[in-house]
Formats: sequence, structure tokens, C-alpha cells
Amino acid sequence: MKIEKNIEEFESLGDDHIGTSSNTPLRNDAFRLSSEEKIDIIKDDVRHIMETLGLDLTDDSLNGTPNRVAKMFVKEIFGGLDPKKKPNASTFENKYKYGEMLVEKNITVYSTCEHHLLPIVGKAHIAYISNGTVVGLSKMNRIVDYFAKRPQVQERLTIQVVKELQDVLNTKDVACVIDAKHLCVNSRGIRDIESSTVTSEFGGKFKEEATRREFLDYIKLDTKF
Repeated sequence: MKIEKNIEEFESLGDDHIGTSSNTPLRNDAFRLSSEEKIDIIKDDVRHIMETLGLDLTDDSLNGTPNRVAKMFVKEIFGGLDPKKKPNASTFENKYKYGEMLVEKNITVYSTCEHHLLPIVGKAHIAYISNGTVVGLSKMNRIVDYFAKRPQVQERLTIQVVKELQDVLNTKDVACVIDAKHLCVNSRGIRDIESSTVTSEFGGKFKEEATRREFLDYIKLDTKF
């Protein structure tokens, strides 16, 4: 009975989209195995899942799926778990003395819901006010991509992006808004294909109404080329 109760609690946790920590939950031995060792283990686990579902893995179309999925997990969609892949976000002196807000909007987000391992797809919008240093624009995209490539909840992803840029830029004046669709909502459960989730994290001056409003107005701009 206790096991059944725990299962019910875990199920409700996922359905209610509750996060448990602003840091990605990792065991102390998370990096004891090499990437290739992890792929070998996951490959066998995926094969077991597929066979349990009744699939015929001798079929040419399915035969390579366990290996493909294992490589995808380790090297692609969960590659952001590896600290060695963290982008080196070099900063530069703000020699041109640009003192206004810098906004990078419409950054593509591809992540994975940690409750059902289904995709999260959306856009991130980031802003900061220089404290004497600036960071390359593409590095902002890479920071989003790095933290997105792990099992996530959107709230944690938003916080992690802001914290990382605050550390990189040595300023609290960083903000992030993410608007994304969750396939755990869109393709299963309630199956509401129209809904999306919006999260935000505002630091420093962005907690002030006027600065926050300026940022939100910028990301509404319809940029076309």
C-alpha cells in the first residue's frame, strides 16, 4: 500500500508541474561513467523497453533504435548535464559605454520535461544592463541551450539562465522570460494543443516596474527580415 501511495504522489507531482530545486538534481557519482559507457547501458535499457512493449527489434527499421536513442540522450538532448559542455562565456570591457538595456529575444528553446521526458519547445527572451562588461551575443544563446539540454522544469530553466548570466556579467541586472509549449500537456493528459507556459525571472533593476515594463515592451517588437 505504501508503494502505491508513493506512486500516486509522484504522478500528481508531475501533473502539477512542481519543481523541487533550482539546481538540476544530480547524484554525486553522476560523471563516474564515460559517455560511451552510459550509451552502452542506456542502449540495453531502451531495447528492454521496446521489447516489453512487444516490438520486433529484428525489423530493419527498429534494429538500430536503441543505439540511436542512447546516443541522443547522452550526446544531444541531455548533453547539458555534462559540465564539460558548459559554454565559455567570455566577457569584454564595455568600451563603447553602452549604458542601456541589451535584449536578446526569440532564442529557440528545445528542452525535455523531467516528469514525462517529453519535449518542451519555445522561445526565451533575455536582457541585461551592463555593469562595465558585456558578453558576446551568441554566448547568450549558448547558455540557454546548455541549460535546456537536460531534464527540466521551465521554472528552473528560467532561473538557471539568469543566475549564470549574473555570474558571467557580475551584475544582478539580468532578466529572462520563456514562453514554451509542453508536449506533456499538449500530446498527453489534458491534450490541450493551444496552451503554452510563460515563466520569468527578474534580477536587480528589472525588479523595478519601469525597467521590467521596458524589457517586456521590447520583446513584443515584431522583428522581420
